[in-house]
Amino acid sequence: MSLKTLVKNSLKSLNMATNGSVAFSPAQFDADVMTTYGRFPIALTKGRGSVVWDDQGRRYLDFVAGIATCTLGHAHPAMVEAVTQQIQTLHHVSNLYYIPEQGALAHWLVEHSCCDRVFFCNSGAEANEGAIKLARKYAHTQRGINNPLIITAQASFHGRTLATVTATGQPKYQKNFDPLMPGFAYVPYNDIAALEALVAELDAETPQVAAIMLEALQGEGGVCPGDAAYFQRIRQLCDEKGILLILDEVQVGVGRTGTLWGFENLGIEPDIFTSAKGLGGGIPIGALLCKASCAVFEPGDHASTFGGNPFACKVGLTVCETLESENLLNNVKLRGEQMRFGLQRLVQQYPALLEQVRGWGLINGLVLQPDSTIKSVDIVKAAMDEGLLLVPAGPQVLRFVPPLNVSADEVQQALIAVEKAVAMLVKQEHN
Repeated sequence: MSLKTLVKNSLKSLNMATNGSVAFSPAQFDADVMTTYGRFPIALTKGRGSVVWDDQGRRYLDFVAGIATCTLGHAHPAMVEAVTQQIQTLHHVSNLYYIPEQGALAHWLVEHSCCDRVFFCNSGAEANEGAIKLARKYAHTQRGINNPLIITAQASFHGRTLATVTATGQPKYQKNFDPLMPGFAYVPYNDIAALEALVAELDAETPQVAAIMLEALQGEGGVCPGDAAYFQRIRQLCDEKGILLILDEVQVGVGRTGTLWGFENLGIEPDIFTSAKGLGGGIPIGALLCKASCAVFEPGDHASTFGGNPFACKVGLTVCETLESENLLNNVKLRGEQMRFGLQRLVQQYPALLEQVRGWGLINGLVLQPDSTIKSVDIVKAAMDEGLLLVPAGPQVLRFVPPLNVSADEVQQALIAVEKAVAMLVKQEHN
């Protein structure tokens, strides 16, 4: 079957997809599915590019993209071909055997990063969990640390497993899940004095700090970019003391910031970094990457039944190669500049409500004034009425994370929609 036929059949199926093919009832959904999400009252049923449709046939611009996950948007022809061919060939085997697709993706990642080894899993939380385990084993076996500590940042987000939610420096995610995992300490983000003081305190008598684990840009923490001087001093500190530097690239990696990896904006290299979300373009996959100097895992130390399966790795490789072939990093830079320029004009128009714009590439935050009675979720709901999907990054920050192949016209449509949403909310507040 030719690529043209594959794409044609796929789009035909998308056009036919309605709730007639999948019975759906919100009440039954809520009765059957755990309420771990506060869901908005729409059911999405199909998508193409940067556009999705709900079960009522209404069209939305998707500037959530699965929360920075749908790198190539929806139903991209290259993904359609990769998914179709691989599911017809081989979709899963055990890691007891060599998996060519896994090897191909690992090679691409090694060739396009500062790292030498890759471990595949299924999500960002799993990748970060693996990084924590790797750092602990390295501390025990290479540095003789009996009770290793990992320093993370306040307002960070690293996942929902017990170890990664403990690493996450936000008490709201940890509430009622104690006892939390031992071995973590926290510092304010972008505060080098606080970090240096904590390292000095913890290592005063005997080395305890095994690793420093940070995001190049804090996504869930409010779209807060890292300061280059801060990270460069951390790299120097880690080199001086033998501490591993772990960077969580789950949300900002794979081109999201306009560079392939978020840390490239900071002028440093980590010892370990993690990837997920955008790596599979919407297909679940996670990856832990490290330099050869800290690749201390041995057979039996760590594993994943589904991690690195042929299906996920074929799609992941397709996403990465398409990122290159379509020159999407350049598009990310251009559309990001367009987005920030438009949002900054909105800040100037509504200074009593909006404080600033911050971000890199196509992960951008519109920051509300701290005393505003209008919250980010209010703008999300109002924008939804204007046909635009957005996601909060905390109560005071509105996050924009569209597909990386979003067009200039679509960015302009989004800016118009969010301006209408803001204007409506301001008008309501004044009435």
